[in-house]
Amino acid sequence: MRTIRLIGLLITLFPLVSAAQDTVATAIPAGGWTLEACLEYAKAHNITLNTLRLAKATAGQDVIQAKAAVLPDLAASLSAGVNHTQGVTHPLVGASGSGSVGSSMTLYSGGALRARMAESQLAETSSELDILEAESGLYLQVIQAYNAILLDKETIKYAEDLVATTTQQKTQMEAMYRVGTAARKELVQIEAVLANDQYTLTAARNAERLDKINLKQLLQLPVESDFDIVEPDTSLQPGAIASLESTLEAALANRPEVENGKTAVELAKTGLRIAKAGYLPTVGLNGDIGTGFSNGNGSSLGTQLDRSFYQQVGVSVSIPIFTRQVNKTNTAKADIAVKQAELNLANTELVLSQEVEQAYIAALNAFQQFEAAKGQLAYAEEAYRIAQEELRVETYNSVEFVQQRNTYVQALQAYTQAKYNALLAVDTYEFYRQQRNEYP
Repeated sequence: MRTIRLIGLLITLFPLVSAAQDTVATAIPAGGWTLEACLEYAKAHNITLNTLRLAKATAGQDVIQAKAAVLPDLAASLSAGVNHTQGVTHPLVGASGSGSVGSSMTLYSGGALRARMAESQLAETSSELDILEAESGLYLQVIQAYNAILLDKETIKYAEDLVATTTQQKTQMEAMYRVGTAARKELVQIEAVLANDQYTLTAARNAERLDKINLKQLLQLPVESDFDIVEPDTSLQPGAIASLESTLEAALANRPEVENGKTAVELAKTGLRIAKAGYLPTVGLNGDIGTGFSNGNGSSLGTQLDRSFYQQVGVSVSIPIFTRQVNKTNTAKADIAVKQAELNLANTELVLSQEVEQAYIAALNAFQQFEAAKGQLAYAEEAYRIAQEELRVETYNSVEFVQQRNTYVQALQAYTQAKYNALLAVDTYEFYRQQRNEYP
């Protein structure tokens, strides 16, 4: 049965959720970090992603505002005052006031309001695609860093096995040296091999520490938090490689950067419609009601308010005749923006096609190298097994034994490196095939 591939975990673990769900904190696992936990934590806590989510929330508010622009407004105003005048015999003090309610709405604007509504909705879609693009890039970085630690851990395992085996061989050689069946030179050779194995083990442990820090920083974990991943599944094997044609077709149809490029073209075309609307008249409807009073005219307050009550309704039309080239230049700029967006889309598709092709060649090369390394290891392992048996029965040649052992170690190192290179390369290539609804 086909083994579970690293990036394939993204398919089931990260469906699109609401922005509110995206911002919910993900708990730091008590045990080792799985790949799923790393990806989930990165999604919830990455500062860049959360900044983009806030930008999407702002775009959502712009949509609400654009939709509300077609509705009538309503405003009320109240005023009151006290006046002082000098009469013939004594000062006169009076009071006055007024109140009104007015409303207006745009009946026709050359399609500008509807176009702005569509523009805000496209901008919100673009914000969502920005998040998907950033998530894709971040997830690939996390997977690469996680894969590096997996390689380190497997390297440590085989290095520990080598140290243990060489230690036993050194013990055996020391016993043979004491009874005179082995020369001092042969003992020194085994000791040198053991020292080299211990150096390899130390280097692997150092590499693991550095790669852990790299992934920890990529996840933006607190400095004081402990970090380690779960033990690697050494049975993982790279899967089959899909055809370049099918992968390229899927990538061009589904990748968020391409969809974002298409959205940018639609945004630019909407901007062009808005600019052209500047040539058309604007028709508006407005109405007001109000009243007022003054205590200096001899009438009661109720009478004044009744007599001063007025109602007004009207239609206004604004026809652009000469706008000092504003509409002309706005339309020209919008047309240029459309052409630029189309060029950007073509460039995005070209770059993506090149990336897919490079990923395909990298996966093909890595898979073939893995197969070659697997065969090389099988032969080296058998030769080393024979050499060990000869050492055990004391029919060995020390020089040949060390050579066979070095060959085996080199083959094991090459196989381990090739396996994880192939896993990463094949899964990275497979990532380009994901459908939109399968993105994290």
